[in-house]
Amino acid sequence: MTSTSDQSASTHPVISARDLRLTLGEGDAAVEILRGIDFDVMPGETLALLGPSGSGKSSLMAVLTGLERATSGKLTVAGEDFTALDEDALAFARRGRIGIVLQAFHLLPTMTAVENVATPLELAGDDGASEKAAAELEAVGLGHRLTHYPAQLSGGEQQRVAIARAIASRPPLIFADEPTGNLDTSTGTSVEDVLFRRREETGATLVIITHDRKLAERCDRIVTLGDGVIASDTARG
Repeated sequence: MTSTSDQSASTHPVISARDLRLTLGEGDAAVEILRGIDFDVMPGETLALLGPSGSGKSSLMAVLTGLERATSGKLTVAGEDFTALDEDALAFARRGRIGIVLQAFHLLPTMTAVENVATPLELAGDDGASEKAAAELEAVGLGHRLTHYPAQLSGGEQQRVAIARAIASRPPLIFADEPTGNLDTSTGTSVEDVLFRRREETGATLVIITHDRKLAERCDRIVTLGDGVIASDTARG
């Protein structure tokens, strides 16, 4: 699918990984989770990281988003050298650059839908946070649920709030980790539609971590992981 964002015209990768490795534990207990990942992701691309449990895809997402530091290798994300940054610097680098949608929603239960979306904007110093949050919820079909709390929303509605929260700051990169894993098939398809539509409207790059082949096939490109390495990398269409 074609992005309308100016960033999509860039010829520079928004993600560039070279010999990326992640080892957890030490000595005899050390386990190599990622064993040399090499790939680029271009601005505006939709990419699925596909693979079974234990293949390393969630660990790769953690490294790509700066939630986990690579043991070695080179990683550039949205113009920042993530392998050269400490944890505090990685947290700062994520702000405004990366939006994350998780399977478990992670909404704050004591905040309304609009407050959940507005809070990250407020923390980033956005004076128009509430208005932007309301507009984003309207865009995902929840304009009538602004003042409802998570417990008053269905699973599909909660995931739409999570999508709105991830996209509201217009990050160049959106990661979604099994975004429909807790939803029934019909609701999951509806949420997928919202995620892809909002990505196209904002021009962001979308990386989806999934074991669902059907969801993966909605993306421009499928990268399959197996035992911590890239088993295949296929462009679609």
